[in-house]
Amino acid sequence: MKPASRRLAGGFLAGAGSRLLPASLPWRYFGAAVVFHALAWLALLAGAAGWPEWHGGLGWPLAALHLVTLGTLLCSAIGASLQLLPVATRQPVRSQRLMSALWWAYVPGVAVLTLGMGRAEPLWLAAGAVLVLAALAIYGVLLGLNLKGARGMPGVVLHGWGALVSLALVGVSAVSLVGLWLGRPLLEAAAARGLHLLAAAFGVMGLLVFGLAYVLLPMFALAPVPDERRQLASGVAALVALGLAMVAAFGVAPTALRLAAIAVAAVALGLHLQLMRQTLASGMRRDFGRALVLMRIGWGSLVLALGLALALVLGAPAEIFGRLFGIAILGGWLLSFLFGVLQRILPFLAAMHAGRGQRRPPTPSALTLDRALAWHLRGHVAALLALAAATLAGSATLAAAAALLGLAGALSFGGFFVVLMQRLRRAGTAADPARP
Repeated sequence: MKPASRRLAGGFLAGAGSRLLPASLPWRYFGAAVVFHALAWLALLAGAAGWPEWHGGLGWPLAALHLVTLGTLLCSAIGASLQLLPVATRQPVRSQRLMSALWWAYVPGVAVLTLGMGRAEPLWLAAGAVLVLAALAIYGVLLGLNLKGARGMPGVVLHGWGALVSLALVGVSAVSLVGLWLGRPLLEAAAARGLHLLAAAFGVMGLLVFGLAYVLLPMFALAPVPDERRQLASGVAALVALGLAMVAAFGVAPTALRLAAIAVAAVALGLHLQLMRQTLASGMRRDFGRALVLMRIGWGSLVLALGLALALVLGAPAEIFGRLFGIAILGGWLLSFLFGVLQRILPFLAAMHAGRGQRRPPTPSALTLDRALAWHLRGHVAALLALAAATLAGSATLAAAAALLGLAGALSFGGFFVVLMQRLRRAGTAADPARP
């Protein structure tokens, strides 16, 4: 019998069909994420003229930022975690009614919130924030119930609990920031912004990315599950680094604590990348195309972001280096890794749904429009490079070019998603000719 650290990644998929959500539930989250991705680049295009002078206030650049974080990243994370965690932890899917209700509050809430940001309408922003926070409270309940009943995969569970605590801090900091725009702040502005950035980008999304990577990468590579003790060591280091940075955000020994946070974060990242390298080296499939290219861009961008963070602590110009840090974290790391995962996991989930009741179900590759993914990769990378150049040059023209390149990539990924849905529907109709 294999030790726990050497279980094959596909082992948790045994009986996964009984734990799959109805296709309409997770796909609506992924579909919304695809739409919000295109809207984010459109919002940046609308605000490109003010990009060089933007300092974080209300306007279309702020709307673009939240269309990425709330719209694309977190919407995808909700759909993926509520589908994959029950499968990975071998327990039934929790309330489907709550998951459906969550979508109807969350997606309109993000739309109203970001429109309020773009149009500088604080009351719209506040109304959208109420819907978003209510939806995230529901998500927190569903995630917490799943983590509480988890069996096995302690590294994934640790990262999940860390993400859940961070989600609560995102809520607190968001309320404070909305209060700031309404003239009634709860926390000092710099502390609220710092806490919001750390809890959202590194706490919720970062920890979910690290944790789910221990499920997804072995599955993609057909490799053993990474060593669980090292998963836990990396997770603990990440949580310590996050805690140190959050304390520093409130002005407590900021330089010393931020340097310590960067050092501990480097340890967490080093352990994580070592596990990822070992997974790829031991897998039966060592190269899975553009998905792996995007994941590697994500890992490299996170290394770059830590270097930029160090430069900021040591006194580099905050206006330029801070913006480059944001591009590296959100665009380079989180978006790149997300799209690398989505272009593998979406056809896989579609094939599982389409294969129900069929002797010869369609393969993921048969459901995939590969050309669209090739164009997406080009547009995504070109957009990030152009946005970095716009930051260094202080150029509105380059910012507009970046938005157009990003929009082209987003529309290409949208084409992949639409074709995937069409092919899934055809496969379901072929399996059941009476189905409309």
